[in-house]
Amino acid sequence: MKKIMTVFGTRPEAIKMAPLVLELQKQPENFKVCVVVTAQHREMLDQVLELFQIVPDYDLNIMQAGQSLSEITSRALLGLEKIMQDVRPDIVLVHGDTSTTFAAALAAFYQKIPVGHVEAGLRTGNIYSPYPEEINRSLTGRLASLNFAPTSVAEANLIRENVDPASIFVTGNTVIDALLATVNQAYDLNTIPGLEELDFPHKRVILVTAHRRENWGAPMDRIFGAIRQICESYPAVEIVLPMHKNPLVRKQVYQHLSGLSNIRLIEPLDYQPFVQLMAASYLVMTDSGGMQEEVPALGKPVLVLRDTTERPEALAAGTVRLVGSDQGAIFAATSELLDDEQAYLAMAQAQNPYGDGTACKQIAAILQASRF
Repeated sequence: MKKIMTVFGTRPEAIKMAPLVLELQKQPENFKVCVVVTAQHREMLDQVLELFQIVPDYDLNIMQAGQSLSEITSRALLGLEKIMQDVRPDIVLVHGDTSTTFAAALAAFYQKIPVGHVEAGLRTGNIYSPYPEEINRSLTGRLASLNFAPTSVAEANLIRENVDPASIFVTGNTVIDALLATVNQAYDLNTIPGLEELDFPHKRVILVTAHRRENWGAPMDRIFGAIRQICESYPAVEIVLPMHKNPLVRKQVYQHLSGLSNIRLIEPLDYQPFVQLMAASYLVMTDSGGMQEEVPALGKPVLVLRDTTERPEALAAGTVRLVGSDQGAIFAATSELLDDEQAYLAMAQAQNPYGDGTACKQIAAILQASRF
């Protein structure tokens, strides 16, 4: 029996690691699973744990108001050191590119414990875009013994960095496993606070999320300016914007988008209603990373509010389009998808390159067969 420790701390990590934890727990003859959370994001993490009915074995609860990246990383590193010394797992599994991910990989390295990196190999080539995620995942990649790459492009990135090809396994992305386990066509969207009166069957709904650090300030002004322009130019279209909890982002949201009759500014959603909202939307505009994988699996076009993406497979497949933070480019791309049915269908019907929902089963089989 192999002792597997999983470490995560944010909502996106929890979403993508939850189905893997559940898959490993279904095989008690093969794996003893220890779940550790840093709670880098407390409230948003907890609702995912509740949805997937996962109870952590250890909870560092490191989140503090106004926390800096250095504080997150140092608190996670120190807390994880003691836990790893006590548990002595055979391998530590981390996901993606958060500060928790890097801290956990480094803590495991200091204890000479192998690291398995889920969603390995994503790269933009710019260490400040996205920030700090690009450097977090690159440094984690240097520490990992097993690399679970979602696509062949991610695999090629790792090979270019001289990672041993024998340590790389292309599995698809675990987020598709989570998505397909959660989406429910019978879900009543009008139970979502703030959306009680929205006529989903007869309205084209655009879902917008924007929160990334590199978009704070002037880029966010341009993004929200474009959204306002879309609202005013397309009064029959409804825009739903779950507002990030960061007060700087909220200030810009209210500054640009208050008072518009066809925009719904709502509180952040738990994962289950958020998945249903993605599925019901006509198109999605986001600066998120994971949504570039999730939304195409639901057959919806994605306009990415960033200048770079670590997911070029989606660009090549035609499921997403980079529009950056330029107001004119955002408005033009949105207008095309609203006005040109063929342009819309070309994106909506493109094949999603991120797997078929079997990533967790593949990773479990690899862990069982591997020596570490």
